[in-house]
Amino acid sequence: MADVNYFTEEGLQKLKDELNHLKMVERAEISRLIQEAREKGDLSENSEYDAAKEAQGMLEMRIERLEDIIANARVLDGAGIDNTKVYILSNVKVLNHNTGREVTYTIVSESEADHKSGKISIKSPIGAALMGKSAGDIIEVNVPAGVIKLEIIEISR
Repeated sequence: MADVNYFTEEGLQKLKDELNHLKMVERAEISRLIQEAREKGDLSENSEYDAAKEAQGMLEMRIERLEDIIANARVLDGAGIDNTKVYILSNVKVLNHNTGREVTYTIVSESEADHKSGKISIKSPIGAALMGKSAGDIIEVNVPAGVIKLEIIEISR
């Protein structure tokens, strides 16, 4: 049985859009490249044909993977979730004691993580350390840059 994949509605729609693009646009482009390579003659020594077939295989693997992820997707709804503890979809404002800066993270599934927009995975070191904690809790997290000390200031949806 495949793993359940948790998404926000926005994150799931993004995957569906990517899948549609791969099927409708990328597949057609690769088919065109394969046809052009075939028209050049002897396929046994045709590197363009080999490259196009390899690209087709990679594309089909990506499509299959996305279809599997979407088939096992569950949309998360933050309504009704307790704001006294950190859960997936929580917005968590923390004070980094090492730098003195406040940062707000949104805890999301691994597939929706985007550090630039403040979305961190529940499986990342910081995300995992925050899970289940409450406002006022202070945690120490081992990250690639060393150990950081974070204080949870606020939890919201």
